[in-house]
Amino acid sequence: MSQAHGTKNEGRGTRAQPDGTMLKVAEVSKSFEGVQALLDVSFEVRAGHIKALIGPNGAGKTTLLNVINGLLTPDSGQVYLRGQELVGRKTEQIALLGVSRTFQLIRLFTVNNATVLDNVLLGAHKHVRPTIGGALFLRGRMARAEKAVREKAMEALSFVGMEWAADMVPGALSFGNQRLVELARSLMSEPELLLLDEPASGLNDAEVERFMELMVAIRERGITILLVEHNMSLVMRVSDHIVVLDFGKWLAEGDPSAICANPAVIEAYLGAECKLDGGPA
Repeated sequence: MSQAHGTKNEGRGTRAQPDGTMLKVAEVSKSFEGVQALLDVSFEVRAGHIKALIGPNGAGKTTLLNVINGLLTPDSGQVYLRGQELVGRKTEQIALLGVSRTFQLIRLFTVNNATVLDNVLLGAHKHVRPTIGGALFLRGRMARAEKAVREKAMEALSFVGMEWAADMVPGALSFGNQRLVELARSLMSEPELLLLDEPASGLNDAEVERFMELMVAIRERGITILLVEHNMSLVMRVSDHIVVLDFGKWLAEGDPSAICANPAVIEAYLGAECKLDGGPA
């Protein structure tokens, strides 16, 4: 797979600010019981790009994703999606604005023998939100809508290569395949911004390669990606731009080649000169 960071999709298929910005994080701070998790973090994500957020464990990366999608409220600072303030909105409201999320720890529904397809359908809240009136008087229309959503869910599973598992229970799948199901579910809401929290964690080399291909394919659909990841091979090969956090603070930012050559990043995180394929020099 060729390095992908040279390909630009400046807002193709997305609604961005006039300057091409999809997401803006402005001086965000967050502390927990006196421990400063984030301190005045600022950066922007351009529409149609894959932006990686890297740094040591405890740098504040997942905390920042939680602020962006409304799971946490920052102590100070702002987050804007296409110029709309996200801070103060509920998670479900932010999802309806076009933000979807995967988690470091896979969250798949297993109650009542829920299938893989059932799990993907959970991402369809943007498409099927029936009212009482709709349920009572528009049953035919709702049935057609539900059929269309099921077809869309199967398309999402096909996109990630998991359509064969639609009727299986998630627990019967490998860890890597469960990751793909979670990704399919996140795509069901047709996000404009996709937050990925360590998607390569626990995957073998072949699965990582497949996930890289999928991220590039997602970007080709015009979806902007903010990626938290420790796998430097993946980061350096797919990212258009990288921001580095260290102890909750912004440390550096740039394209993969600039980050590889940054002495502060090497000292704080990479530990050695890196190559654009993520391996040691």
